[in-house]
Amino acid sequence: MQQQKEYDTVIIGSGLGGLVCGAILSKEGQRVCVLEKNEQIGGNLQTFKRDGVTFDTGVHYISGLDKGQNLYQFFNYLGLMDRLELLKMDEDGFDVILLGDDATEYPYGMGYDNFKQKLLTCFPHEQMAIDTYCSDIQRICNNFPMYNIKEGNEYEDKTVFTTSAAAYFDALTNNEKLRAVLAGTHLLYGGNRNKTPLHVHALVVNSYIESSWRCVKGGDQLAKLLAKSIREAGGDVLRKKNVTHIELENDKAVYVETDTGERFYGTQFISNMHPAQTLDLTDTPLFRKAYRSRIQGIENTVSAFIVNIVLKPDTVLFHNRNYYYHCNTDVWNTVNYHPEEWPHHYALFENVPEKGSAYTNGIILMTYMRFDEVAQWKDTMNTTLDEQSRGEDYEHFKQEKAEKLLALVYKRFPELEGAIQRYYISTPLSYRDYIGTADGNMYGIAKDFNDPLQTTISPVTKIPNLFLTGANIVLHGVLGVTVGAFITTSCLLGKEYLVNKIRKANETLS
Repeated sequence: MQQQKEYDTVIIGSGLGGLVCGAILSKEGQRVCVLEKNEQIGGNLQTFKRDGVTFDTGVHYISGLDKGQNLYQFFNYLGLMDRLELLKMDEDGFDVILLGDDATEYPYGMGYDNFKQKLLTCFPHEQMAIDTYCSDIQRICNNFPMYNIKEGNEYEDKTVFTTSAAAYFDALTNNEKLRAVLAGTHLLYGGNRNKTPLHVHALVVNSYIESSWRCVKGGDQLAKLLAKSIREAGGDVLRKKNVTHIELENDKAVYVETDTGERFYGTQFISNMHPAQTLDLTDTPLFRKAYRSRIQGIENTVSAFIVNIVLKPDTVLFHNRNYYYHCNTDVWNTVNYHPEEWPHHYALFENVPEKGSAYTNGIILMTYMRFDEVAQWKDTMNTTLDEQSRGEDYEHFKQEKAEKLLALVYKRFPELEGAIQRYYISTPLSYRDYIGTADGNMYGIAKDFNDPLQTTISPVTKIPNLFLTGANIVLHGVLGVTVGAFITTSCLLGKEYLVNKIRKANETLS
């Protein structure tokens, strides 16, 4: 008989959402336990090292961290700001859009005035469209209370949920290149012409325009700091604990059980797993068939193919910016691609150099890849806790795809061709195995402007003491998941109470 372990709150999954929920509740005096199935905590905050070079799996840069901005206030409340190692990105071009054979580099300036000025340099006759875009994005973002650390749940303009992002750009201007540049970073949110609502674009891009930062030495420092705060408050963050069941008594959750039979009892429970996978942990009739069918039938966002490049020493100068390349101005034609024509696009992220060096030691290349391209190997598993070979066919597939992606990259960055020492490849299967999503999706469920209610998931469930958090609740990304975690915990603590706590922690800010 396993010894009972009792907590105020048990959290399933140590992704950012689970850890932020745990840190908030720990600050409020609760005894928290976070259970992680993998060797490493953090979900998409995880890093790995190859040939002495550290690579991020998901956090390539962070937004909204200037003093007083939204993520700064959340992180300051959590006690993170003074302990994070950050590098502010190039204010005259933190992101750069590249379009096919066009030799022009289209930079995103940091801060809205600078953002406008940089675009006007490239598009001098498009001031009205650029001004309209900036005012629209800011107006949309002001609709979301917790994004702006405000009380209330009402959205002043509900049409933002039913407006197509792609259609908005089509109507904004007849200039195809400007439309492509403004939408060019949609690799940040899995942009899909047929689904993505305008508010998703706005919430993501707005915060990066406000300020963009790199995590020096990797995004896993966030996970480590949050876990440390939970442990310092008397809680536990436990690895290699694969939760397989939620037990109910009198229609309330009483404990979760792992695949080894270990039980963790709590007063309340939070799942950082995908909602569909959370439902699989219990067969309670409280989750009606219609609800299960809706959640299990929601389409997820696309996954990714990643080439993590170790560079030869002192060969590639560091550019404190990211590059987003598209083969042509039809930037929305990227998710529903034909495999023979892949890849249409990529994002290029450079590692922050070692102290005192002007050269980057590693580059991450990312492009979309659907799960169906690797579905023939879906029954295989390969993690540090369960190492398996997927076979020679899989290795050949990865190599062939990597060579195609690199050939495209060399056209714009020829200096890389002789600078690569070695590279390591991740596919949708890698994301599935390490992050825990069924199809390796990058950004959670695919929000859909055609039917926004169908793709809206409440953190409150029919089990009164079970709550949801993570990328599927509000939005993905460091900011989106953090906002979602505060919304989840506000269901337990009270929204007004929690907003006032955040404000009080930041009241000395000018």
